[in-house]
Amino acid sequence: MTALRSDEFDHSRFARIRLSLERFDPGTGWRLGLYEFLLFGIKQAWACLFGGLMLALLLATHFFYPEDTPVHRYDFLTIAAVAIQGAMLAFRLETWAEAKVILIFHVVGTVMELFKTAAGSWVYPEASILHIGSVPLFSGFMYAAVGSYIARVWRIFDFRYTGYPKRGWTWLLAAAVYVNFFAHHWLPDIRLALFAATILLFARTRVYFRNWREHRWMPLLLGFLLVALFIWGAENIGTFARAWTYPGQENGWQMVGLAKLGSWFLLMLISFVLVELVAPVREPDQSLRSSSSSSRSEHRQKKNAGTSPRNVAP
Repeated sequence: MTALRSDEFDHSRFARIRLSLERFDPGTGWRLGLYEFLLFGIKQAWACLFGGLMLALLLATHFFYPEDTPVHRYDFLTIAAVAIQGAMLAFRLETWAEAKVILIFHVVGTVMELFKTAAGSWVYPEASILHIGSVPLFSGFMYAAVGSYIARVWRIFDFRYTGYPKRGWTWLLAAAVYVNFFAHHWLPDIRLALFAATILLFARTRVYFRNWREHRWMPLLLGFLLVALFIWGAENIGTFARAWTYPGQENGWQMVGLAKLGSWFLLMLISFVLVELVAPVREPDQSLRSSSSSSRSEHRQKKNAGTSPRNVAP
């Protein structure tokens, strides 16, 4: 599968806006801090576009979908998800390479949905025509939304890594995580061992991300946890909208247990391995470090001189 290239990114619709926002210089001090905070939110919201639209549809159809319409709510959600995906490709909001990974997420997620619903882990309480077994087809797009977010945030923030494990080990661990999602129904659940292996494998891994002009870093494990927490929150919205229900939610909504947070944490590993098919795992190069150091130095000099660095090159 072809890796994402810089020219693919430069031809996306968001590229011009992103570059303009990154070239703008708000000054120093609290203005810069506030600007970076807002810019981070804008970029994250853009990366979440597919998932955000899907959540909005779940809530809107829960509250406002007519009961007497000839099209089932679940079928409408499936048609809407396909339309959103098509529009994102048509308007170059997403690259074709990313769409391939999202398709893989859809397949991987649907297979797990078929098994988990048969095992009674959760149910889809409404009728539909567009389904496989008891799984409506829109459900695969919920997994695709996770893949879409990770692929988009990877390039929007220009992810770089240090201490990233060898690819073979990450694939082996991801495969073990995926198999355990099925096998623990018959065999001992090795989730704790998988947590330990993930921590051991990624303990030294840092992810560098560029929000404004400089690359900052955080432990990749922390990134996994933060994204898992976000997805857990989104899952609570989905169950509140009665898109699916867990045991105990039949007679009314209640918050999804924190134990699901662990499942989503492990899913982050599978997600990163799949996105790695098209997104290169690159290290911060020397020119990047030099540019970052030069930018900080120039800002300090201008601040000390009492001037606003309006013309600093990106």
